[in-house]
Amino acid sequence: MAATTTLLAWGAIEYTSVYEKSGEMENVKKAVKWATDYFIKAHIAPNVLYGQVGDSDLDHSYWGRPEDMTLPRPAFKITTEMPGSDLAGETAAALAAASILFAESDAKYSDTCLEHAKQLYSFADKYRGNYSDSIPDAAKHYKSWSGYLDELAWASAWLYRATNNTFYLNASKTHFDSLNAHPNDFSWDDKTAGVQVLLSKLTKNETYLNMAKSFCENMIHNRPRTPKGLLFISKSGALRYAANSAYICLQIGNIRNTKPVYYEFSRKQIDYMLGDTGRSYVIGFGKNPPKRPNHRSSSCANAPVPCNWDTFNTHEPNANVLYGALVGGPDINDSYEDKRSNYISNRVSLDYNAAFQGTLAALMQYENC
Repeated sequence: MAATTTLLAWGAIEYTSVYEKSGEMENVKKAVKWATDYFIKAHIAPNVLYGQVGDSDLDHSYWGRPEDMTLPRPAFKITTEMPGSDLAGETAAALAAASILFAESDAKYSDTCLEHAKQLYSFADKYRGNYSDSIPDAAKHYKSWSGYLDELAWASAWLYRATNNTFYLNASKTHFDSLNAHPNDFSWDDKTAGVQVLLSKLTKNETYLNMAKSFCENMIHNRPRTPKGLLFISKSGALRYAANSAYICLQIGNIRNTKPVYYEFSRKQIDYMLGDTGRSYVIGFGKNPPKRPNHRSSSCANAPVPCNWDTFNTHEPNANVLYGALVGGPDINDSYEDKRSNYISNRVSLDYNAAFQGTLAALMQYENC
């Protein structure tokens, strides 16, 4: 959720005019604030942050409306004894980005977000460790494979952008120097490519720009593609990785005005998602969009109609249309099955849409500039 919020806010900050002209600025602010309100409530003390609610095994045993669920919902936190630098760092980044987004429209809320961001970054930096070691249940689905240094660099870069305090810029540079300069993806787990972009913008240093450019060159020229042209980094959420890479490459194009190369790559990826190769992967949009996403609440008809595993097993379309959600996507051969039980291809997730939204906004700005 924190990574999603940072990316969503980033797109709104970079492409404010697009969001305003399309009438979506208030909607994106509401979406960001829904998350940041939650983060602020979860941050109950400077060095305490609740990071997970629910038991993944219990949660996955239930199919039905979320409001009807009565299973236990344990809560897990990170502390000085059980740290989570990656989680606290990403939450700090999200709140710092939100403070920028709300600076003009709600200065008081912006200040609140920034204060929590500063505290969370300090907590993350001082008490180091991977959150998935402190919250073992999280490791079953969202293990911190890349470690926490990328989040520390990411958070401090966002705090520098929000405050103009060189303490955070120097911290970001120091954290970054310990990272692998050649990341394989940009995702909820690994923020390295995003840090490269931010530092190149904030410092005007060609070194960071060249690293970010190398990431995009690798995505465009060296990574696997499906026969129809989709960048294929992982079978789990394939479209999410393609959208994330497209967003990063459009940011680089923004920096160096290398519009044709990165624009064409990014546009091709988004066109694939929107249906140019025969079907849309955005629910409720375009030609033959997904109708049976692996999503509990949209599969359920309105109460009092029962919703349970029998609902899951039916071939009927979901009772409610989850407009705008991007599904996981096809396999390496462009094969896709619109089947609720196929969670790899048909799952929806907050982070699937985050950079996808920003990429759409970036393309709109490029095409109207």
